[in-house]
Amino acid sequence: MTQHFFDHSLATLSYYKFGKGEQKMLCFHGYGMHGRQFRVLEELLGSKFTFYGFDLFFHEATKLKNHTLEVVKKGLSKQELAGLIMDFCRHERIDRFSVIGYSMGSHYATTVVEELPQLVDEYIVVAPSSLNPGRMVRFLSKNKLGNGLLEKLVLSKKALIRLLKVCQALRVVDRSGYEILYKEIATAELRFNFYACFTYLRFLETNESRLLEVLQEKKIRSVFIFGKRDLMYPPTIGNKFISQLQHAEVLVLDENHEMVNRNFAQALSKTLSEIRA
Repeated sequence: MTQHFFDHSLATLSYYKFGKGEQKMLCFHGYGMHGRQFRVLEELLGSKFTFYGFDLFFHEATKLKNHTLEVVKKGLSKQELAGLIMDFCRHERIDRFSVIGYSMGSHYATTVVEELPQLVDEYIVVAPSSLNPGRMVRFLSKNKLGNGLLEKLVLSKKALIRLLKVCQALRVVDRSGYEILYKEIATAELRFNFYACFTYLRFLETNESRLLEVLQEKKIRSVFIFGKRDLMYPPTIGNKFISQLQHAEVLVLDENHEMVNRNFAQALSKTLSEIRA
């Protein structure tokens, strides 16, 4: 695995390359993770794919060219993200690709499919919050009152911890989700990043009719992966949307929210090795 940087007008994008396969896969990690998260796939799928794992905005080495509060509040449009991905693909000479996104990363992966469907072979989402991010996330990211409250909360570590405990008590997050989030509010910089992820990415909301249209029109293979014990994004959140797809593949693993592990890699490898009917 090697780390690289792509200099773009929007950001300096940090990413990792691993695997040696002819097919390309763009990887979008979960909140609090990094571009190395999907390296667990290399052993079983590295001969089929070359993976490009991005450090997403406000994570590790990827840096916006302008990360002021004003820019964060303005937000990232779907078209801006698609433009970044197109320029990245030209830089790496990638003609076609698959996408995989976990939790927060599913919003990135879904946006790429909505905006660039002509380039996508496979759409894989894991714990896909993009299908239903939940009332709390919508309130804190898109509601003016909720986002203003979040902005004030990031100034206080104690207040954010209390908010997380309330979310756990209401079963908005499970224990593993709580622990992931708790680690991400330890410093003022991390608390700002917490706020920025909610705010900057708020426009990456799934357009279900558009997604349904392009998946079927372009015959993009679609794989949805859930954890049976995931309280944050349980399998039921996909029922309505997935039932409208003709050839969707659904995997329900005996996992909680933190499921990107060897069991996950084995299940996905087995699925991708099977030829679709």
